[in-house]
Amino acid sequence: MTIYELVQLLNATQKKPLTSLQEWVLHQAWEGKTYARMAAEGNYVDEYLRKTASELWVLLSEFLGETITKYNFRATVEPRKLTKTQQQLIRDFSYSTNSSSLEFPGAPLAINSKFYIPRPPVEELIYEEITKPGSLVRIKAPRKMGKSSLVLRVVAHADSLNYCTVSIDFRQADRAVFEHIDKFLRWFSANLCLELELESKLDNYWNEEIGSKVSCTVYWQSYLLEQIQTPLLLVLNEVNRIFEYPEIAQEFLPLLRYWHEQGKYTEVWQKLRFVVVYSTEIYVPIKLNQSPFNIGLPLKLPPFTPEQVQELALRYDLDWTDQLKTKRLMTLLGGHPYLLQLAFYHLYRQDVAFKELLQQAATESGIYEEYLRYTLATVQAEPELEVALQQVIKSEEPVKLDPELAYKLESMGLVNMDGDRVVPSCELYRLYFGRKLLPSQEEIVTNDSLTENFTQLEKENLELRRLRDIDDFTQLANRRYFEQYLEQQWQKLAKETSPLSLILCDIDFFKIYNKTQGSEAGDNCLRQIAEVLRQLVRKSHDVVARYQEDEFGIILPNANANIACEVAERIREKVKSLAINHDPKIGGLPAPVLTVSLGVASTIPQSNINSDSLFRKAKEALSQAKTLGRNQINFQEF
Repeated sequence: MTIYELVQLLNATQKKPLTSLQEWVLHQAWEGKTYARMAAEGNYVDEYLRKTASELWVLLSEFLGETITKYNFRATVEPRKLTKTQQQLIRDFSYSTNSSSLEFPGAPLAINSKFYIPRPPVEELIYEEITKPGSLVRIKAPRKMGKSSLVLRVVAHADSLNYCTVSIDFRQADRAVFEHIDKFLRWFSANLCLELELESKLDNYWNEEIGSKVSCTVYWQSYLLEQIQTPLLLVLNEVNRIFEYPEIAQEFLPLLRYWHEQGKYTEVWQKLRFVVVYSTEIYVPIKLNQSPFNIGLPLKLPPFTPEQVQELALRYDLDWTDQLKTKRLMTLLGGHPYLLQLAFYHLYRQDVAFKELLQQAATESGIYEEYLRYTLATVQAEPELEVALQQVIKSEEPVKLDPELAYKLESMGLVNMDGDRVVPSCELYRLYFGRKLLPSQEEIVTNDSLTENFTQLEKENLELRRLRDIDDFTQLANRRYFEQYLEQQWQKLAKETSPLSLILCDIDFFKIYNKTQGSEAGDNCLRQIAEVLRQLVRKSHDVVARYQEDEFGIILPNANANIACEVAERIREKVKSLAINHDPKIGGLPAPVLTVSLGVASTIPQSNINSDSLFRKAKEALSQAKTLGRNQINFQEF
């Protein structure tokens, strides 16, 4: 019996399901962690944690009919097999559980998630490599292939080896950090100090005369690494963010390579083990002999195999004994982890039947529309890439492309290499891009000048298309689209003399939560709240957007103040019911769990003023809600 099966069985058979803390303690105990370590990692009071665990061992002893303690827990449970009756109980419980409790795919899968599918030998190779002094592992893959979920497990494994572990996510850096290499290296070093809880002594080691890179190297070698008695696993997440700033990339990446090479013969640098994580969509030309991208252990995450797809279906409690279903889904999606997760999520919730999913997949009404639209915009950002993909899509045979274009398309996951030729990596891309990039027979223009003008017009409109892009992180609308749509609806409803309402939603004390719980928890929190908004705001003309890092905007055309306040209250209650634990040691929180404050404004637009007036009122309402104690809604008269 696995730990996942045990938790499901207990939830299915007990009068009260396990609390999130009880489930967490079981998973931690299964991994052999001490109570002291659990308390430290989870920010729990040691005594409270031990009391919870003690009650669990009593419950398990009664349930299994023999004495269970922390020390014999796994050894006793793991050899047991589920009976047919127990298997049926779990199935019945899973189907009866509200499907909305499932996490919407897209966020990194937690360590205890049953939906994580290992991809041997990837995990084993990394676990072995990070035990080697001065090692470097490169994890690369297109977006949403599971890099972040894998990194969580690498960090957990390093923790089990009693390594120091630090993750630096370059998405957290402000744009100003990338203005100069000196500012960037100081930010980088200061973040490491913060994570290691060391006093920052940058000014003691920084010397303008020897330069930023040498100063940084001396600081790491003579101070940071000297303070650490165990190996340090340094995870560099979203390194592709640096690629957007070529001047920084051409200074920083060779420096990483130099540090790695120092580990071959300098003892202090052997403490440092790198895991470098980057998406392959973005590429910057850099000399290979200076970059860290041709050293260390390179690992490209592979797609799922048919066996792994079947295993994932079972974990979603789907009756997936039909091999034909697996084959058809593999043909459509090519084993892409996120696309498969999304399919199984909607199939489990019964949002769509399997046949409909296949038929609608490549259309605007399909579940992949947002993902495909983002990919289309990425391709169209480079006209040469768009033309190359057109060649691949319209040919029934493998196509030979310019090597650089072939490499870029493969890096995006859109094509597979067949020798020196390429083919679409899955049928979903062939169908979607065939409709979007290839004209139908009726639309073909034989006049060369008209065709040339059309192509030029498409290039000029590229920036306009980008304005409609979604926020890739939450899959909601982005800020620019939010502002455009608000003004568009304002003008439209002014003519119709119909109401327009606006809700601004801010996560209470999110910056504190992000700092105390870590960026991974913060990212997961943002995605969970984004999914709540997506579920509660469903009308086709309503728009939900991520307006700022921790602030969301909801535009409700034709909705009056009462309707808007009702929507806001449902959002507030639903977010609180997620029970995302905040740090109980911090005073002044409105609740022990994460909450939101919401500002609501509503009016009938007037054509002689613009939508900024409505936005300011909603902003005032949000500010008032926070002033009055947070975890509430506030409505401002217009």
